[in-house]
Amino acid sequence: MALAAISTALVCVATMVFTVYVPATKGFFNLGETMVYTVAILFGPYVGALAGGLGSALADVLLGYPYYAPGTLVIKAAEGFVVGWLTRRMARLGQRAWTYLTSLLAFLSGSLLASIGTCYYSGAADITLWSAAFTLQVPPALWTCLGVGLAVLIMALGLSSGPEAGWRVLAILAGGCVMVLGYFLYEFLVPWLGPLGWAALAEVPVNVGQVAVGLAVAIPLTRALEKRLGPLEAVAQPLSSQSS
Repeated sequence: MALAAISTALVCVATMVFTVYVPATKGFFNLGETMVYTVAILFGPYVGALAGGLGSALADVLLGYPYYAPGTLVIKAAEGFVVGWLTRRMARLGQRAWTYLTSLLAFLSGSLLASIGTCYYSGAADITLWSAAFTLQVPPALWTCLGVGLAVLIMALGLSSGPEAGWRVLAILAGGCVMVLGYFLYEFLVPWLGPLGWAALAEVPVNVGQVAVGLAVAIPLTRALEKRLGPLEAVAQPLSSQSS
């Protein structure tokens, strides 16, 4: 319960602390995925689902978007569960297959971040950092550099830590697909949002961008935490399983 409470607070704060209004899509970008993925990888599917759903829904309410909270509760919970569940069920493949898979995922992740950022997050962006709001010019070259950096980082982690890093990338991308599809269906169908219909497609690039940035932060962050503190997944096991 303590882990779930702390993780929920982390997800909520990460979602609220930094938001970017994107004129091209009239949507909002946030950093909530960074903590949803981190918590799910470290503590498993159940803590990931609880923290992802409750923390993100609470942030919606506090930010003034309560009409999104019911969908967020379900969608982000499913996202956290998928990432945590897949992380602990790594496929058994040969070393050469893992090398190819990691290379492919590194290329796809870097290309995704660079293309989405260049197309939808370049130019003038209205940024809110807590209560401070300001406009910032974001050059397209920045996203190209970030995409290349992410690809190199995934490859380096894959070569240094074995297949685990590649599998975590795959788990995050699977969870991200659940989130992107979930929000599209929610905005497309839910009556109190209009519904938006096909206009909901405008939010897809924003959500894909959140997945890419969440992946870029969560993979090295979880690796660093485990390296410094040791394996953390045992902390999330029921107390009854550790009693004599």
